[in-house]
Amino acid sequence: MSKHLKKIIFLLFIIGCGTQKNTGFDSYVFQSKKQQDNYIKAYNQALKLWDTPYSEEDIQTKYGKAHVIISGKKNNKALVLLHGMDASSTMWYPNIKALSKTHRIYAIDFLIEPGKSTLTTEALSKEEIVEWYQSIFSHYQLKNFDIVAASRGGWMATLLATQENNSIDKIALLSPAQTFEYVDAPAKTSKALFLKLFPSKNQFKKTLDVFSKYPNKINSVYKNQFYLANKYAKSNTSLLQMQPFSEDELKSISNPVLVLIGDQDVINSEEALEKAKENLENSTTKVIKDAGHFLSIDQSEIVNKTITEFLNP
Repeated sequence: MSKHLKKIIFLLFIIGCGTQKNTGFDSYVFQSKKQQDNYIKAYNQALKLWDTPYSEEDIQTKYGKAHVIISGKKNNKALVLLHGMDASSTMWYPNIKALSKTHRIYAIDFLIEPGKSTLTTEALSKEEIVEWYQSIFSHYQLKNFDIVAASRGGWMATLLATQENNSIDKIALLSPAQTFEYVDAPAKTSKALFLKLFPSKNQFKKTLDVFSKYPNKINSVYKNQFYLANKYAKSNTSLLQMQPFSEDELKSISNPVLVLIGDQDVINSEEALEKAKENLENSTTKVIKDAGHFLSIDQSEIVNKTITEFLNP
């Protein structure tokens, strides 16, 4: 499929998902308090899957509340986790124990998605999204910290790394969406569009079958939260800003970067890895066997090992 056609399908996905205006309700993404309460209940249940001690904190920013889950020893090097679209920070349940052994974890819920962060202004521009994340880093006085980011979070991490005078050290990208190229298999990923337009348990199952090699590995408690995220929330205008980065933007990143994709990934192909190799000054790339886009769950053990060896050589 041509890159031009991939771009057209991506834009149709955005239009189909629609946008929302903030009407003053506590959350930008939920249309009623009942929806939000049901989702938060499911979120709290999924967070119990974290098999390591953690705490939750809310930070007030100029754009709304930032919710951060913290784990790991205080004196460890800081590690920021940026989740995938609609997945929230609870998605890290198969990885958090391994990552928190060597790092102080700060898992941040993106405020324009289902989660516990809440937007109180209109939709944010790229510049405002960067400012929002940087205000969180400043609050915790994070310097020389690492980032592990998945899917849309990978695009966010790359955006942050392109900023001058950032304080990021190492970056691990798990199948970053729209970062090196447009979605690799838009015909297959369109199931996610149909899930947004016509949410149902059956369509949700079809979507997981596309994005995960082993959907049965996904814990049923987390599945319920993820389903409610897709059922209640609409995608937002920040997706329009998610265009692949230019060669110049990528070449401006001097950080050590690890890029992982699954061998059955529908978001990235090996062409994306080639672009990463060509344009990132200090990159390491790897294809994870028997894994789809949800590689952090499909092959959590090898992914955890690969990430920790990269962060702690």
